[in-house]
Amino acid sequence: MFLPKIDVWSQRAGKQHLISVPMFPSYLFLRHAIDKSSYIEVRKARGLVRILGESWDKPSIVPDAEIEAIQTTLRVSIPVMAHPYLREGQRVRITQGSLRGVEGILIQSKPAKGLLILSVDLLQRSIAVEIDCSVVTAV
Repeated sequence: MFLPKIDVWSQRAGKQHLISVPMFPSYLFLRHAIDKSSYIEVRKARGLVRILGESWDKPSIVPDAEIEAIQTTLRVSIPVMAHPYLREGQRVRITQGSLRGVEGILIQSKPAKGLLILSVDLLQRSIAVEIDCSVVTAV
């Protein structure tokens, strides 16, 4: 069982507290050969919405490399924050800085940097701008 957690600031009664919350709310990762009775027991977990997959005997599988990347990140104890899932080719909007509000297409994403394409459709011309991927959100 793997439940990755991150620390976030929470305000209660006018005071800020650092609390640990699931990195992916309502998701729990299991490495287990699952039978019907195990499936039913897992379904009873508090906060669980559903198990991803077609049916109890065909659960969706998260590649080991993706789980290992999350585990490695947590092991090195660097600050981690949730971020919207972005795909290359997706339309995005810049949310901070001097380009705030500008929209374009995310062409390439690297760790912390991305290449945003801004187009003038009428002229059929585009420009490319390198941006910090932490300041963009999906449109």
